[in-house]
Amino acid sequence: TDYRKWDNVRYSISLYAEGDREVSLEEVVELADAVATLEGIASGYGTMGYGAQIVVEADNSDAAVDVALEKFAAAVATTSLPGWPVVKAESVSEDDDYAELEDQIP
Repeated sequence: TDYRKWDNVRYSISLYAEGDREVSLEEVVELADAVATLEGIASGYGTMGYGAQIVVEADNSDAAVDVALEKFAAAVATTSLPGWPVVKAESVSEDDDYAELEDQIP
């Protein structure tokens, strides 16, 4: 079943940047504030990196990751976090989520 009502699909993109020092709670809170407008959440407190899960719209998964990388970099630039390289990016489309739910219906 196709649940899309428009050309673009909503994707939830998880991104993780890795660096050379531990990330503080204050820095994660800054990142959470920066990604809030992207329906985002932030993570990384006490680890050697930081990440976020954000929502973007795009035609396909690859395009969604590209858009998310740009938005993530812009969000990070508004914080005191260093601009570490993104080492992981994963995408899940809204359609994938719906298909998974359909599979669970008896």
